[in-house]
Amino acid sequence: MITKRIIPCLDVKDGRVVKGVNFLNLADVSSPVKLASYYSENGADELVFYDITASAEGRALFTDILTEVARTVFIPLTVGGGINTIEDFDRVLKCGADKVSVNSGAIKNPSLIHEAAKKYGDQCVVLSVDAKRQGGHYEVYARGGREATGIDALEWIKRGIDSGAGEIVLNSIDTDGVKQGFDLEMLDAVCRISSVPVIASGGAGGMEDFLTLFRIIPRVSAGLAASIFHFGQVQIPDLKRYLSDNRINMRR
Repeated sequence: MITKRIIPCLDVKDGRVVKGVNFLNLADVSSPVKLASYYSENGADELVFYDITASAEGRALFTDILTEVARTVFIPLTVGGGINTIEDFDRVLKCGADKVSVNSGAIKNPSLIHEAAKKYGDQCVVLSVDAKRQGGHYEVYARGGREATGIDALEWIKRGIDSGAGEIVLNSIDTDGVKQGFDLEMLDAVCRISSVPVIASGGAGGMEDFLTLFRIIPRVSAGLAASIFHFGQVQIPDLKRYLSDNRINMRR
């Protein structure tokens, strides 16, 4: 049986980790280097680093901070934000990233996924999807959840996988930061059409939410969260122990 992963997420704005609710009202949390080091040493299976305003501000990702973060961690590091070209992939990977997450850049240029997968391998390309309910379906949002695209999320994910994306991160805007549990309905719909690992993001409020996630949707590969880890509400070693005690096969 495939082991489940626990992944903290660093949303970085102006060189600091921030967190909001429904992608809005961002509040300062801490230094990304300090947090990354802490998570690397305290049981995180992987780490995600998002420069969350790079796409909205039309700039490249801040590589100086990323390089510092990459030096401090000894677990797989996924990086996203302002990834629009193969050159962006190359630059981020040279800073120490193991995987590169694309979102708005792939919406603007869908061939980017195929080009990156061909050059760096499927395992390097992560398709991050910010989605929200709209009239009975799930719609993709771009530019950090600021811009509705009119694209159906399930169709977009299928296309991304066919183009070579090796992993999907599903960010539910509806549940982001609300701490009422993961968006199980949306995740189930995505897992049903995905042939690659799916990471659940948005809504974790406690250890029970991870247990519910892995029990109800066993095809989900990992649970990603931010504020409950950043503010010490849940310690990752305690969470992994709790899940193991409840017969969820966790990565050691």
